[in-house]
Amino acid sequence: MSFDGKVVVVTGASRGIGREIALAFARKGARVACVATTEAGAAATVEVIASEFGSAKAYACDVSDADSVEALFTAIQADLGTPAVLVNNAGVNRDTLLMRMKEEDWDRVLDVNLKGAFLCIRAVTRSMMKARYGRIVNISSVIGQTGAAGQANYAASKAGLFGLTMSVAKELGSRGITCNAVAPGFIETDMTESLPAEMREMVVKTAPAGRLGLPADIAPAVLFLAGEEAGYVTGQTLTVDGGLTL
Repeated sequence: MSFDGKVVVVTGASRGIGREIALAFARKGARVACVATTEAGAAATVEVIASEFGSAKAYACDVSDADSVEALFTAIQADLGTPAVLVNNAGVNRDTLLMRMKEEDWDRVLDVNLKGAFLCIRAVTRSMMKARYGRIVNISSVIGQTGAAGQANYAASKAGLFGLTMSVAKELGSRGITCNAVAPGFIETDMTESLPAEMREMVVKTAPAGRLGLPADIAPAVLFLAGEEAGYVTGQTLTVDGGLTL
């Protein structure tokens, strides 16, 4: 599978799953736009890519802000060209029990995780339609499928990505554009470092794979859905959770 010369946009590319996805595309020859909330965060990923002789550029953007997103894609178009692939990975969590959840905690999670994906898709749609080609991959979560106590905002945002994915697939499929989602399980990232020991033990005991996942377990699924070979796959969710939700 090759992405030689293709422009790939990855949001939330400074660490964890997003960073691994950006590295994986660069290794396959893509020109990667690494997007993070700060340019320094994105630049750290670009530095690793450059050390492996890949091609990438760092961008800072708050994906929940419409003007920032429009400016981002204008800059990417000017710097790298028309994006062929968009990976909506940017995400935050503000976990707490529903009765204690502040309105701003609800709004921030929905704004970044769900609205941010919508804004990025909207920004890239016109150029993809003109090219009559595009691959959009939204990074959701098994929490969006199962729910979780203390994560009402996060679960709602990730479940919303499933509906967004299917709707975009139906709207844009006739123009050669696919839209799919990947739902990771419990992955070893900064976001899961604070998991209680008993929850980690539960995952290890329950998942047939017998371990938590790694960012490197997610990247190949994204590359498959973003590839030429997956042109007849759209509106789908690929769950990568070691069998946890079986």
